[in-house]
Amino acid sequence: MGLADDVTKAVTDVVCSDWDIRKGTVVPTTEDVKLRNGAVEVDAVYLYADLADSTGLARDFSRKTAAKVMRAYLDATCRVIKARGGQIRSFDGDRVMAIFMGSTKNTDAAKCALQINHAVTKIVRPKVEANLPSIKSQGFIVKHCVGIDSGTALIVRGGVRGSNDLVSIGRAPNVAAKLSDIRTSAPTYITEAVFKSMADSSKYSGTGENRKLMWEGPYAREVGGESLTVYKSGWTWGL
Repeated sequence: MGLADDVTKAVTDVVCSDWDIRKGTVVPTTEDVKLRNGAVEVDAVYLYADLADSTGLARDFSRKTAAKVMRAYLDATCRVIKARGGQIRSFDGDRVMAIFMGSTKNTDAAKCALQINHAVTKIVRPKVEANLPSIKSQGFIVKHCVGIDSGTALIVRGGVRGSNDLVSIGRAPNVAAKLSDIRTSAPTYITEAVFKSMADSSKYSGTGENRKLMWEGPYAREVGGESLTVYKSGWTWGL
């Protein structure tokens, strides 16, 4: 069988076969999903954290310096995600994706985003500038954006035996990824679905008459050709 026949058979098997879909109550691992037309449906919150201007970082600095900055950002971000109960499921260069499930998933993800902002502004940025002189002298500022959305997604395994990984298909992961691409006025963006579902503990700072809303909005924003209601925040939350 030639390569064309092999590819044709594989594609036919995928598009013409029924999916074996089951409901998931926890974030699945690769081994939890069948490679051949297996899928897990989850009700989850997706968080994407993305380092800003990695193109400029790679272009204007040595590979070693750029790698140190990216590694520092990813290390800090992943530690915060894990501490807040998120399950990391993919990396794409300087971007990491995490999934939150459970009864407090929206609250946990929102708190996680604010703590990532704290880690970046209070730890990563000053450490990078203090130890990598070219970063500060050339005016590069370590910045990022986190996007979060909540909804139902289908998790499948993409690829072939020996070379495959989990892929999340649905509106929530797509929207969260696009929100993390925003580079305008705030480092954290969440959808209305997340805001309405999270507890006051992740909405407000302080208690009683002194409490302050940590989120601005609602705002109408076009995301992937769709008009969505979103909230943004520039707040940090200590680790």
